[in-house]
Amino acid sequence: MFGRGLAAVRNLAFSKKAALASFGVAAFAFATQRVSAHTHGGHSTHDLVHEILNRVRGIEKDLGIAPSRDPRVAKLLEYKTKYPNHLAAKNFDLFYFDSLSDSEKQDFLRCLNSGVDNVESQMGCYAMQPADYDRFRPFFSKVISEYHRVPINSRHINNWSLQGVEGIPADGVLDISKLGLPALSMRVRVGRNLQDFPLPGAMTQQDRVALESRMCKAFDELIANPEFGGSYHSLTPGHPNKISDAEYQKLVDSHIMFKDMAADSYLSSAGISNHWPYGRGCYISKDRGFIIWVGEEDHLRIMSMKKGTVLNDVFDRLKKGLDTVDKIEGLAFAKSPEFGYVTSCPTNLGTGMRASLHIQLPNLTKDGTETKAKLVARPLGLSVRGAGGEHTPIGADGTVDISPSARFCIPESQIVTALYKGISLLKAEEDKARH
Repeated sequence: MFGRGLAAVRNLAFSKKAALASFGVAAFAFATQRVSAHTHGGHSTHDLVHEILNRVRGIEKDLGIAPSRDPRVAKLLEYKTKYPNHLAAKNFDLFYFDSLSDSEKQDFLRCLNSGVDNVESQMGCYAMQPADYDRFRPFFSKVISEYHRVPINSRHINNWSLQGVEGIPADGVLDISKLGLPALSMRVRVGRNLQDFPLPGAMTQQDRVALESRMCKAFDELIANPEFGGSYHSLTPGHPNKISDAEYQKLVDSHIMFKDMAADSYLSSAGISNHWPYGRGCYISKDRGFIIWVGEEDHLRIMSMKKGTVLNDVFDRLKKGLDTVDKIEGLAFAKSPEFGYVTSCPTNLGTGMRASLHIQLPNLTKDGTETKAKLVARPLGLSVRGAGGEHTPIGADGTVDISPSARFCIPESQIVTALYKGISLLKAEEDKARH
């Protein structure tokens, strides 16, 4: 009796599977007929494949066998039409998503979590692991291409050598005094991540503390080098170099140390601001001209700065400091063979570099805004913002922060020379605006 009952259940299950299979075949055949009917109607293969997939999903839904999905997927699909400038949502492909394994889907959605929570995002995604750009390349290559305005699947090449760069003095010295400019505040910085750790959005508190501890080997080497010297200042409770709250606030007020990132909704949703203040700190050279932040948006933000006229001074010092860190065992920087140096946010990918200087443009800013300066600077490939950083006002004397916009598919050498050449042209426009 028991055997006959079990056989009946098996037959029923088989019949249901056969029926579902028949529906699937019918759906595919019907959709294929539609593809054939529209072949000469100008439809792309991509659109027709999606039509097949959507019709099969419709039948799955009618039969009650549609796959359940994370609620974030529905939000991303909604954002596609409601927020066309949201790059992560715009390039989210359900066909690609469904091709991933269950664990890959969760890892992928974690990269998009900030964009799900913040509809006003332009980018809307952060990598969580050094390998994510290569692992989820079908998605990231589209986002990167659109943001950086380069052909899809472009390959980044890093190069710090000024040799052979066009449009600079024959001796390779980028001296702005020869452009008629006085000594200005100059800075070159890069974002870097260590290949042995998850990126900040996926780090545990233990990861953050371990990374800071490992970096102390580099700080010891820099401190022992007369060209750098200085000291390390940690915010981690129990760290040998822990500083007081008052000391920390003094560094923040001096624009040397970064603030708690909890107020930044993008970084919070991405998990980057978690576990504050563990694993956070700042190395400061003796002359305060070379600084390394630990535990901000990337593992490391490494900066070289001074008031002067020769851009090579800050550029070359930065390279020397980077080489000091990168050569130490266990401190190799994360790098993709296709995308260059890995950063949490795709906007900084490739070089991770921003080269900038502060310059007074009283004639281009005489209306009290940087609007005209931006119009002049944009065709030169330059960005203009307040001297205090993004979303800050210009100085009362017309001081603004100028930097090349490009980060990806441009070598480091061309970023710093783009600043030099751009400033030369911008100064000419400033002089014209005087009359």
